[in-house]
Amino acid sequence: MIMTVQITYKVNAEINALELSSVFRASGIKRPVDDLPRLGRMIEHADILISAWDGNQLVGIARAITDFSYCCYLSDLAVNKNYQKNGIGKELISLVKDELGEEVALLLLASQEAMKYYPRIGFNEIDNGFKIARKR
Repeated sequence: MIMTVQITYKVNAEINALELSSVFRASGIKRPVDDLPRLGRMIEHADILISAWDGNQLVGIARAITDFSYCCYLSDLAVNKNYQKNGIGKELISLVKDELGEEVALLLLASQEAMKYYPRIGFNEIDNGFKIARKR
């Protein structure tokens, strides 16, 4: 659904776990949306938090962990489904990159549904990664 919206972007603005849960739910991203203490820790320990707002409503989030020198892991990119296809995700990533500068590589793990999205906005697919999955 394409709509005309006036979105405000904020760098490292305070958000709470309930707001984060709400945008995760509305985006369809799989996160522990019912575990508010865990979401609170996810906010607290993020190095970069870029938020997209429609008035007082949080409609998008980019959350990243970085050393600001060499690499950055984009932990979350979530946009409310009612606001998708308006360039919000692309702008959130652009603002993360602005915070990082040109020396820092931006890495992420994509859901199967998002595998076609990221190359369209400048990411290159890699096949040389490994992970140890979380237990919960």
